[in-house]
Amino acid sequence: MITVVIPALNESEHIASVVALAKRSRNVREVIVVDDGSVDGTPEIARAAGAKVITGKMLGKGGSMEDGMEVASENIIAYLDGDLHGLCDDLVDRLCAPLLSGDADFVKAKFSRAAGRVTVLTAKPLLQIFFPEIAHFAQPLGGIMAARKEVLQSLSFEADYGVDLGLLIDASEAGWRLAEVDIGHLEHESQTLERLGDMAKQVVRTLLLRADKLGKLSGSRLAEVEEVERLAQSELSTVLGSLGRVRRLALFDMDGTLVRGRFITALAQNTGRSRDLWKWLDNHSVTDAERSWQIAQVFKGVPKSVFEQTARELPLVNGAVETIVTLRKLGFRVGIVSDSFRIATEIVRRRVYADFSVSNIARFHNGAASGEVQQCPIWSAPDGPHSGCLEHDGGCKGNAVRHLTERLGIRRKYVVAVGDSRNDICMFGQAGIAVAFEPKGNGVRDAAQHVISGDMRALIPLVTGCESKMKIRPSLVTMAQLACAGYYANLVRTSVFGG
Repeated sequence: MITVVIPALNESEHIASVVALAKRSRNVREVIVVDDGSVDGTPEIARAAGAKVITGKMLGKGGSMEDGMEVASENIIAYLDGDLHGLCDDLVDRLCAPLLSGDADFVKAKFSRAAGRVTVLTAKPLLQIFFPEIAHFAQPLGGIMAARKEVLQSLSFEADYGVDLGLLIDASEAGWRLAEVDIGHLEHESQTLERLGDMAKQVVRTLLLRADKLGKLSGSRLAEVEEVERLAQSELSTVLGSLGRVRRLALFDMDGTLVRGRFITALAQNTGRSRDLWKWLDNHSVTDAERSWQIAQVFKGVPKSVFEQTARELPLVNGAVETIVTLRKLGFRVGIVSDSFRIATEIVRRRVYADFSVSNIARFHNGAASGEVQQCPIWSAPDGPHSGCLEHDGGCKGNAVRHLTERLGIRRKYVVAVGDSRNDICMFGQAGIAVAFEPKGNGVRDAAQHVISGDMRALIPLVTGCESKMKIRPSLVTMAQLACAGYYANLVRTSVFGG
């Protein structure tokens, strides 16, 4: 009654157990492994486990799925991935139950493992825009599915990672009866960031081509696609994946540290909303999350272009660009850690040539702020709900430093943190070198190891002066370079070693 098809490429570690699982079902008449040119013994292992093995006509998951369907002898075809493990014994029977009972024509699996990054950041938001009728499917990109052979023969198989989503969309548009079945918990092998990037591009292409064919592309919807891409690029793994190997890290606050003033106060002034903002700015009678949400509400309806122009016009502190460029020459990766909006921190990052930024994400709809904000996930403690911080009830920059050092695999003694306000105190506590730039209050001054003012280039001798601790060669930054930057002549007068 059921043919199980398993597309496989170099899956020698798990293929035998997947074949064995499929054969355990009384309803399965044959198991077909479609090999995509494996070089690790996958075909031989699959054959020894009892599967019929064929070679795909062309490299690509979609082609392999179609090849398996064409040679299948049974009317119901179930697809499994070759890298699965942690499977429930009755997976195939549960997956195919709606087909066997005549209640559905096409079934997608739902499982307890959290949806992957491409699903969360790309597929589901785009489905909500273009195909909301199927956006509720938990795993639209999942390769575990089943359908009647006549249904599959009527659908188009993409050649690449877009195949699973394409089949779901096409089945829905053709009016076939869809179902979703919970198959319990399972595990996939982790994918590299590069492979996830390829997957995302192929999924987007598949979805947009279908939307275009159905006349669903429009200016307003394409603007929302741009928003989906912006949110995907802000995901921490995407940000950190572009950094390569990191040996030393320099983290800067934005407001009052890299720029004069605060972005949101400048935005409020530019939009005539200062009075509304002051009700929530620095209002510590509410939680951090509530305050962020209320501030986002203040700017609801403000065009995205105004956010961007305000960030471009913020005055930089003296020496900000030169300092960050010098730190990068010393081998640092430089990031902005701010509780402001990412749309601003990314513009400031590019203005000062920093490597990355982490901050809260303001949401936009049709080119204007929606009044929603997505809090940066790294404000929360890496090992669970935040606790022990007297300054912040919803998370803090200290947690951000912990996340970054853990993800990047570096020790805190190789971290420099620079800030100016009480929001930066926790960040100071997680850094090897803590520097207050024109600190706002004695508490900030006392929490830092060093205090500087006037010109950010005063940071350089503090960093190079710790060469034994940071393993930095001070010769890389000469006094001639500092003098050219207009700093060294003022070194004594600015008293940079105070605090």
